[in-house]
Amino acid sequence: MATGVFLTIDTEFTWRAHRDGASWLDNYARSIEPGGVGIAYQLATLAKHGLKACFFVDPLPALLFGIEPIRRIVGSIQEAGQEVQLHAHPMWLQADRRGGRRAEQRADQRADQRAEQGVAPQQPIRFEMTQFPEDEQRGLILRAAELLRQAGAPDPSAFRAGSFAANADTLRAVRRAGLRIDSSHNGSLMPWPCETGFPASAVAPLSAGPIVEVPVGLLDEGGGRLRHLQIGAVSLAEMRAALIHAEAEGSPLATLVGHSFELATRDGERANDIVRHRFDGLCGWLATMRDRFPTRFAAELIDVRLDVPATPCPISYATKLGRVAVQGWSNLRYERRL
Repeated sequence: MATGVFLTIDTEFTWRAHRDGASWLDNYARSIEPGGVGIAYQLATLAKHGLKACFFVDPLPALLFGIEPIRRIVGSIQEAGQEVQLHAHPMWLQADRRGGRRAEQRADQRADQRAEQGVAPQQPIRFEMTQFPEDEQRGLILRAAELLRQAGAPDPSAFRAGSFAANADTLRAVRRAGLRIDSSHNGSLMPWPCETGFPASAVAPLSAGPIVEVPVGLLDEGGGRLRHLQIGAVSLAEMRAALIHAEAEGSPLATLVGHSFELATRDGERANDIVRHRFDGLCGWLATMRDRFPTRFAAELIDVRLDVPATPCPISYATKLGRVAVQGWSNLRYERRL
């Protein structure tokens, strides 16, 4: 039986650009369409190779910027025939009153003044879902889902917490919000910010009561160190090895993760050709291996086989060393300014 590939793209405005005082158009350029290799490039590459991908879209910046930028994102993805599901970084709930670096500095000054006056301080910005109790998480998910619908997406069936920051409350909130799939478990980020309670080594779909948990794939680097299968963080050889390993273990699914801004430099001004070529190579390889590794939408995973024993893919020290060398060159070539 084939091992499906859940190719996911977390599609989001970056807080860093917001802190720099970027307008939504500037943030869109830096986060959604940076360096000519944002979602338009990714969608075209997927179409070229006939692949499916799930774009986990964070609609909460609409609370600050309005619904238009989210509608633009959703429309681009749907016009390309790809899937939109729900993503959420909760700090955007507070961005409308604490937006930009200067606003945060003013908030800090006000906090100092309140402290001098003996007044209770304001609560700091909560960046992670796990900083909210279950009922508030459910409300946050419902609010984000409604914004996604306002942007033209269908009712979401799958959710991924921003930064993989999820706990048992998150899973219950997902269920209570009416979604059927969660893909927040990331064993390489345990015990923080990922606190789902599943084993750190979980890589195949799991039963989580009435919902399905779809963990992100992992590499085993030895010595108890795990690394998740993120396009910008592992090599093409490692991604291929992880999929072949999942197939050998009979796993029904392997999950890869990328971001709307991942193929560009951090400032969003140009492509990072090392990561871009890695994405291109992955798509080309998956196209030639579609009989063994067909790509899947989240909506197709409702009936996926659950709780199949599977383990992270072991990676040799030499393979890891090669990746570290390439990543070092990538940082030197594309991120360090002369």
